[in-house]
Amino acid sequence: MRIIDAEQVAAALDWQALVERLATTFLEGVESPPRHHHAMHRRDGEATLLLMPAWERDGYIGVKMVNVFPQNAAHGLPAIAGVYLLSEGDHGRPLACLDGSELTRRRTAAASALAARELARVDAETLLVVGTGKLAPMVIEAHAAVRPIRRVRIWGRHPDKAERLAADYADRFDTAAVTDLEAAAREAELISCVTLSSAPLIRGDWLAPGTHLDLIGAFRPSMRETDAECLRRGEVFVDTYAGAKGEAGDILQAIDEGGFAFDDIRGELAELLQGQQPGRSGEDAITVFKSVGASLEDLAAAIEVWERQEASE
Repeated sequence: MRIIDAEQVAAALDWQALVERLATTFLEGVESPPRHHHAMHRRDGEATLLLMPAWERDGYIGVKMVNVFPQNAAHGLPAIAGVYLLSEGDHGRPLACLDGSELTRRRTAAASALAARELARVDAETLLVVGTGKLAPMVIEAHAAVRPIRRVRIWGRHPDKAERLAADYADRFDTAAVTDLEAAAREAELISCVTLSSAPLIRGDWLAPGTHLDLIGAFRPSMRETDAECLRRGEVFVDTYAGAKGEAGDILQAIDEGGFAFDDIRGELAELLQGQQPGRSGEDAITVFKSVGASLEDLAAAIEVWERQEASE
């Protein structure tokens, strides 16, 4: 069995190729049971263990194990760590063990880019990234692969981290760290939230007509990055209905507040790609994509890594 480290995973996942791989996999479908979600009570706070299996009907089999430790930020460590085990489908033999953290970051950003490709205005040039963790650079690169991004604004709870990230991309975009989140949101054409927030950061009345709002960070019912007004004003799409119903805190809390209903969701990503549900209704529509992650995405990304490595040998 091959061990594929984070550097090799990153090198194998070209953004446009990964977005196309995800699109194909969402269109064709795989077997993907609900992920196993276990709260772990640790000495320094609560952590989460996720187990995410998926398999093709006549092909690859995969499972990801992820540990989510939000408290790692205080130690300068990534919040997410994991591994992915990919097996062949004929006899179930393991093929490779991949770095799950890098795989997760890249497939998460690529799924959002896929949604933005279908929902964001084609001329969207200004991206606001809310958050400065390991996912932040991923969403900059992924969205720039599907939209003509020229300006990138970055907001974070720690301004020094936002400054460093802005500096990292200054040679490719007009970048700046911002401290006035409301002003930046009002000017953005595409907003990507990549935080572990438990309280709203983006307000619905800040969103300009035509904005696309990408919500990645909150993956538990107790987390949220937006208020209910964002969903009420927006045309809301999700990665999967099952994930949204079980874990999308932005949606579940808005429902509890009476500001949104689950039936208000326009569609899941597979329906959007298959043409079963229309995308943006007009140039001035506000679109929202809420994802909590799906095992289909991990399997697609792992297959992309494996087949690229095989082709290069």
